[in-house]
Amino acid sequence: MSRTERLLDLMQILRRNRYPVAGHALAQEMNISMRTLYRDIATLQQQGAEIVGEAGVGYVLRPGFMLPPMMFSQQEIEALVLGMRWVGRRGDSQLAEAANNALVKIADVLPAALRDELEASTLLIGPLDLIKVADETLVLIREVIRQERKLEVHYCDNNGNESERILWPFALGYFEQARMLVAWCELRQSFRHFRLDRIRLATPLAQRYPRGRRLLMKEWHQSQGIPTQ
Repeated sequence: MSRTERLLDLMQILRRNRYPVAGHALAQEMNISMRTLYRDIATLQQQGAEIVGEAGVGYVLRPGFMLPPMMFSQQEIEALVLGMRWVGRRGDSQLAEAANNALVKIADVLPAALRDELEASTLLIGPLDLIKVADETLVLIREVIRQERKLEVHYCDNNGNESERILWPFALGYFEQARMLVAWCELRQSFRHFRLDRIRLATPLAQRYPRGRRLLMKEWHQSQGIPTQ
């Protein structure tokens, strides 16, 4: 591994950790000596990376530092293309357009050889068996989640019974055949899951729900026995 690649790997490790990482843990993960680690951190700091910490405490990269256009491995390029193609097929029109735009931006900063790898990727997304949901409904619900606003819905359950509910929507799950809205239901006073294809009418309300979506997500994880990601 070249020194440039090692510096990029170090930046990537620091980026994915919100809290200080012990020096010995960094050195072990990168399979380098502590002396080399200290030297690499000093080099990155000289290049403008705001890496805070010291020996015995740990190191953390403060947000805001951007490296120049970097190299991607072939595996990383394939992951990017496959992920963007998945979004293009399964997301709403806005997400599909955003995925395509992201690939274009990435291609623009890649060296020619890697750009060819990206454009010539042969990883494909197979036929879909999704239950159709109106594009405007998908866009609306993502927007409501982002704004942390309450949502009034007319929902039809498995037995065909329709009910009116006020929800605090905070997550949207994409499954093989359906999309699932995760929300706090004021009617049931608990977390509930709602298939989007069974929502007959969705009306955003001006009122924001009292607990942020991050807190709701944490509470939902706990209620379902799901480890926090």
